[in-house]
Amino acid sequence: MPRPIRIAPGGIVFHVLNRGVGRMRIFDHQDDYLVFERVMEETLEIWPMRICAYCLMPNHWHMVLWPEHDGDLAAFMQRLSVTHVARWQRNKRCVGDGHVYQGRFKSFPVETDDYFYQVVRYVERNPLRANLVKDLDEWRWSSLWRYRQGTVSQKRLLSSWPVDRPRKWKCHVEHPQTESEEAALQRSIARGSPLGEEAWVRRIAEQLNLSSTLATRGRPRKVRSTRNA
Repeated sequence: MPRPIRIAPGGIVFHVLNRGVGRMRIFDHQDDYLVFERVMEETLEIWPMRICAYCLMPNHWHMVLWPEHDGDLAAFMQRLSVTHVARWQRNKRCVGDGHVYQGRFKSFPVETDDYFYQVVRYVERNPLRANLVKDLDEWRWSSLWRYRQGTVSQKRLLSSWPVDRPRKWKCHVEHPQTESEEAALQRSIARGSPLGEEAWVRRIAEQLNLSSTLATRGRPRKVRSTRNA
């Protein structure tokens, strides 16, 4: 019997990311991180968005967002990106000097249950994987820190999850992901394709006009002729 197609109640979850142009550092100092988080909070006041997880890294950032209505993701991200670029350029005194981001943000639909956990672990484990800290409690610029150590006001930035948060979640995040999990996540990022079980991926790709992201990359393989063999 085929496995049922699962979509989180109230919408599809998305893994969203962007990088500095030419892998430029976006965040040099504490104030740079604070500015971005402040822009997130300001944007939420205008465009409501369920922020399940996020992590800010020196030259890029990740978010796991759960929009409630069609168009919410694009509206939220456009407002956040435009405001952050303007604030960043003004603070760096380089208004009009060029791009900050490599392009428009990238977003990848994520199936709930196990795949949701995989994506959030990947996002929140970034500082450890990049050897920026030895303990994730030391990385102030992520949802994991905010959830565990933030004030009541700081925690309001984060939404509930479409699935239950496991006990001892930090231990789950610290544990390295399997090679197959890493490969699937990297493939989703590289191709811009949905992440989940095959049936779910194909249905969501068709629904969101992402079927081209599932095609095999590269030139077609030549078929060797058997004539005169």
